[in-house]
Amino acid sequence: MDIARYIERYRTPYKYGGAVMAGSGQPGAFDEKGVDIPFVFWHNERYYMLYTGYDGIGYQSALAVSDDLVHWSFDRMVLARGESGNEWDAYSAAGTWMIKESDRLEDIPVLKKIDGKYWMVYHAYPGMGYEEGPAAIGLAWCSEEDLGEWHRLEHPILTCEGGGAWEQGGLYKACIIRKDNLWYLFYNAKNNEQRWLEQTGAAVSTDLLHWERIGTEPLLRVTKGNWDGRFVSDPCIVEQDGIWLNFYFGYENGHAQEGLAVSEDLLHWHKAEEPLLSCGSTGEIDENHAHKASVLRKDGVLYHFYCATRPNREGDSTSLYGEWRTITVAASRPWKGVQ
Repeated sequence: MDIARYIERYRTPYKYGGAVMAGSGQPGAFDEKGVDIPFVFWHNERYYMLYTGYDGIGYQSALAVSDDLVHWSFDRMVLARGESGNEWDAYSAAGTWMIKESDRLEDIPVLKKIDGKYWMVYHAYPGMGYEEGPAAIGLAWCSEEDLGEWHRLEHPILTCEGGGAWEQGGLYKACIIRKDNLWYLFYNAKNNEQRWLEQTGAAVSTDLLHWERIGTEPLLRVTKGNWDGRFVSDPCIVEQDGIWLNFYFGYENGHAQEGLAVSEDLLHWHKAEEPLLSCGSTGEIDENHAHKASVLRKDGVLYHFYCATRPNREGDSTSLYGEWRTITVAASRPWKGVQ
């Protein structure tokens, strides 16, 4: 498979350069410390972004709205701490993906109702603090068109119990796609080593409620010594022309960068050797990290939303471990007339 051809086709070299969503910095707000993990879709004649905020205790999730994919504003909380009454997600709930009508990149992402319900996948950590303890993956559903009231399943759908050694440190971001009458849940997880590795695996289901792992080993592994030598994380999987594309992020030497892997069957993956979207230069919004993709194509332009971090400086609205953590976007064509 000619990976070079694919990586050139899906590059987005024109970075917007500024934050499209940033944390409020307000004491006690869900996004006091920063924002993370975008997922962009079209609903009710507007663009929506599912994203998470961090407040020093744990992740919580919200929606933002936009008319042009650049100017975004907070809409409402969708997964707040303590609302579920469940022990396993009492401290955090990081919404990462909603089931779509189509997994094709060429189709504007719209939500799919299944038996009258929209479905969101999220993960939660059992302890208080930044990603404390082995996270598990759960589902929430909403039947209303305003996406205002979400109901969480009582128990997680996937935990590290029963998994391989590579995932015993906990499970992270997941996405759900459909192929041949099966639901596929791709997720990344970490092992229990002090200097841990994060890699990506998958599980399948016929009903969204009961999941069976595909083997005991990751489907996408780190490449030691490469730019993704420690992490192959946060899958964002779409399909085009019969090929599955995974916009993941790799991490090594203090920087996270976006990569691309391709597959014909969702089981056997080929990674590009170089990053698809690299972190920025000194002073740029993504100087430290460019990671956690959400992609869509509109009017022939590919938009690549991602979480960007750089070292804090005076005037930043938020700070998390010395970084300004925001959401930004890059495109396949130059930006024109955008302020």
